[in-house]
Amino acid sequence: MTASKRIVLSSDHAAIELRQAVAAHVAEKGWEVEDIGPVTTESTHYPLHGKAAAEKVASGDCALGIILCGTGQGIMMAANKVPGIRCGVCSDTFSARMIRQHNDANILSIGARVVGEGLALDIVDAFLDAEFEGGRHATRVKMIEG
Repeated sequence: MTASKRIVLSSDHAAIELRQAVAAHVAEKGWEVEDIGPVTTESTHYPLHGKAAAEKVASGDCALGIILCGTGQGIMMAANKVPGIRCGVCSDTFSARMIRQHNDANILSIGARVVGEGLALDIVDAFLDAEFEGGRHATRVKMIEG
């Protein structure tokens, strides 16, 4: 399968169960999922997991990513340190759709302690089903990239 249908998922220990539910859901939608863990609930460091997922997307190995931690904020901050990554944390479907359409986001971050599984899967669907609109938004994305 090409990178265009490959997606990387990662989380910290607080979001393992939700990440696994998201991984199954995304696979059902036809994506090849690369779940890079962790697999145990032993305390772990979200910056390492955010960076690892972001590097998979930045390298072109995966087209998109979904990362999770307790709030979604810390792991998102770590991912955005990787050049070429545009990651937004979302707790609603409108924002998830807009970060793709207007910001060409390539990684979605979700807070496992913020949203339940049903809403998280709706957020994932909104993110994956949206496409970058380009146009005036492309100019703004270039400004973000520097």
